[in-house]
Amino acid sequence: MTQPLTRSDEWRRYWPLVFAAFLGLSFTSVASISSGVFIGPIDQEFNWIRTEISAGFTLASLITIPLSPVVGAMLDRFGVRRIVLPGILLTTLAFAALSFADGSFSQWMVLWFIYGLAALLIQPTLWAAAISSTFNAGRSLALSLALSGMSMALIVVPPLTEWLITSFGWRSAYIWLAAVFGTPALLMSFLFLYSAKDRQRLMRTSQSGVDQRGQTSAIVEPAQEGLSVAEAIRSLALYRIAGAALITLLFGAAFLVHQFPILTESGVSRHNAALLASLAGAGSIAGKLVTGWLMDRFDGGLIGCVTNSVMAIGMLLLLEPFRTPVTIVLAMLIIGYSSGAKLQICAFLTSVYGGMRNYGKIFGVMVSIMAGAGGLGPLVGGVIYDLAGGYNALIIAGIPSSLIAGLLLFRLGRYPHWNRPLETRGCV
Repeated sequence: MTQPLTRSDEWRRYWPLVFAAFLGLSFTSVASISSGVFIGPIDQEFNWIRTEISAGFTLASLITIPLSPVVGAMLDRFGVRRIVLPGILLTTLAFAALSFADGSFSQWMVLWFIYGLAALLIQPTLWAAAISSTFNAGRSLALSLALSGMSMALIVVPPLTEWLITSFGWRSAYIWLAAVFGTPALLMSFLFLYSAKDRQRLMRTSQSGVDQRGQTSAIVEPAQEGLSVAEAIRSLALYRIAGAALITLLFGAAFLVHQFPILTESGVSRHNAALLASLAGAGSIAGKLVTGWLMDRFDGGLIGCVTNSVMAIGMLLLLEPFRTPVTIVLAMLIIGYSSGAKLQICAFLTSVYGGMRNYGKIFGVMVSIMAGAGGLGPLVGGVIYDLAGGYNALIIAGIPSSLIAGLLLFRLGRYPHWNRPLETRGCV
């Protein structure tokens, strides 16, 4: 029986995969992170209400709901590489095409629809599957480092987008963002992005042939353990993980897309608002890394519970009675820390309680749920602003919701048997 790789062995062999996923995941989040910065210039040129501007990204996100399980099934069948490489190229072109917006709302929706279809092929399910199928002893930290690409984008994209819009206009900004983030992601993925299934396919290609007796040599794929689809449907732990992800993504996406106008309407200048958005990105990286390290060593459900719950503190600090320059900085750090770990928590706990046997299908459904929440979040934020003339109601609703999302992950239960290496680390 082959002895499992140690944490250091996994990192020595597969760190380029994590880096490729880091760049790919940073690209996946550019559209959502930059949307808030584009609101002002697009509103000024087309005189649209914010619900209309937000509706495009909402449509792109909602496409994910019915189609993510399809992509997950493709993942389980074909592996990551055959889906992601064309996906990066198509998404780059589709995001750059948003520069063609001419003031027609129907055209705006069509452009976002095309982007949404392309972005399905680089959704987080694919990157998480590549990491989860490769790493075992260091899976949570590897996921957290890869997903930190999204947090890196949260740091870089708002000030970069603001600078590009100021210097070249919002149309050129779409093109530059597509090129700056899409090109390195495509190059590194071409060189290093291989899931376990991709490596097995390469092994079959390189080793298949005729042996000394003139017979074709057989290569046996190692079995991947986990729940069947029917068992996953009956799993209470997976329902609780999905519920927590839905809540955190709904309010997290609403805040992410609208954080720029939330800050500017609190009296913060556009320049400082971009810097504060970057500060949330720094908190997001810290949240991913700390959460990833802790979840490799302790009960992942408990760590997820605490991480989701602390967002309530950050939301509270943004309300009028508590809002000062100092508390705004603190709030952005706390919200960034908590929201930065939401996808990491869901991806890791899904791999733990669902296993890798049908990970693409199971996590594909999770991504559908998160996409629905993430797509509705910005629209909800826009509707609340248009109806109430401010964002306080959205922030107030986020406080108890964060606590509920935390409680859903409390005491999920013992890790299943296919995670024996994790059980030896005090995780049960």
